[in-house]
Amino acid sequence: MRRAILAALAAAALALGLASPAAAALQVFACEPEWAALATEIGGDRVNVYSATTGVQDPHQIQARPSLISKARSADLTVCTGAELEIGWLPMIVTQSANKKIAPGSRGVFQPTDHVRLLETPASLDRSQGDIHAGGNPHIQSDPRNMLPVGKALADRFAELDPANAATYHARYGAFAGKWQGALNRWQAQAAPLRGVSIAVQHRSWVYLESWLGLRRVIALEPKPGVPPSSGYLAQVLEVLKKTPVKMIIRAAYEDARPSEFVGGRAGVPAVMLPYTIGGSDGAKDLYSLYDDTLSRLLKALK
Repeated sequence: MRRAILAALAAAALALGLASPAAAALQVFACEPEWAALATEIGGDRVNVYSATTGVQDPHQIQARPSLISKARSADLTVCTGAELEIGWLPMIVTQSANKKIAPGSRGVFQPTDHVRLLETPASLDRSQGDIHAGGNPHIQSDPRNMLPVGKALADRFAELDPANAATYHARYGAFAGKWQGALNRWQAQAAPLRGVSIAVQHRSWVYLESWLGLRRVIALEPKPGVPPSSGYLAQVLEVLKKTPVKMIIRAAYEDARPSEFVGGRAGVPAVMLPYTIGGSDGAKDLYSLYDDTLSRLLKALK
């Protein structure tokens, strides 16, 4: 009798474990906070999401720490920007994880840049031009419109990897898309004063923001993408701004503030730090407040 009772209890415990959402949840390794947030929006409690970076880290330059390798080892899916943004660190993590699910070419690899039209695609590759990306500019998250095609594709991939919950993923995407479109309409109205405004940028990471808002970039403070400016080059920038004034100079939260503050102080225009991603500022706490805070900072600088 005692043996039968123990066997029944063990069977019940096993059944409960199999029924638990956490036990069957997809393990998602997101390279950046914006994709971790989007994966959570689409997956809900059917996914366990880990973000490899924070809002104050440069996503180009991350150390392949043992903790990241450990997380990648148990991942069912990586959600990483792509277009060579993480080329300096992600391949090492994937290789050392020895996880076939997320090996290059597998269905456990999801790159948001595969699902939008990339801007600034180089006509030819020449590394002497600086840190250029062969497929185009990877900083697609600065245009919130890109979250819709990426979200749809991510829901489809979740459904492919976890067909038992396909209806849940598609339903959650539908709810997200409706709410997101409402936010896009609100942001577009708020941003009307920014259309046609001339700006300078510290790094060429804002082309999608510029396209979305109709901002006009005059010059970048880096002589070449990824190359820190010298004092001599910043002097050249100031000469350009004398002839073609700008309303503000923008940089990402993870970037050194000194170049933009130096030029802004001498040109008499505000140097504006934008969160770039979730966690880049105190106000950018989730996907929605990321763009709320971005617009608030731009509009405040314009005034």
